[in-house]
Amino acid sequence: MKRHMITALALAALTAGVVYAQHVTTDSDSAAPFATYKTYAWTPGTASAISLSEQRIHDGVNAQLQAKGMTQVDSNPNVFVATHVTTRTVPQVIADGFGPWGFGGGMATVQTYTEGTLVVDLYDATTKKMVWRGSAQATVSDKPEKNAAKIDKSLAKMFARYPPGVGSSR
Repeated sequence: MKRHMITALALAALTAGVVYAQHVTTDSDSAAPFATYKTYAWTPGTASAISLSEQRIHDGVNAQLQAKGMTQVDSNPNVFVATHVTTRTVPQVIADGFGPWGFGGGMATVQTYTEGTLVVDLYDATTKKMVWRGSAQATVSDKPEKNAAKIDKSLAKMFARYPPGVGSSR
């Protein structure tokens, strides 16, 4: 019985880690002339429902692009930047797995958590085609400072893969 309990607890811990882990992906147009992109300007996207979070996202993207040697301009940019933020409530079944005799038939409850997705798109200003996309998914905390840290970490992971093909993988 003790062995079953330890196994169940270990599986629960692993499952919780997978559910709450941050997931970052990037994709790009292999024909895009990334070496020529030196300037950028913002274009409307899908804003966060929380204006402070939206500002943190814009500040973070600006810092990442500027660290890559790009300059924000008011007109005639090489690329346009748009960000998109969505959230959704996800149900999660929590089962203890232990019945009155030590196996199966235990109690289960449904809890929810909020998952957030942050997308950063770069569009070639001349062709108007998307040339790069970074996307991150993670759970949303009820603590703004934790969300700010997640935004920074997500953007750092995304832009570690920009420009594409420079010692990084998707």
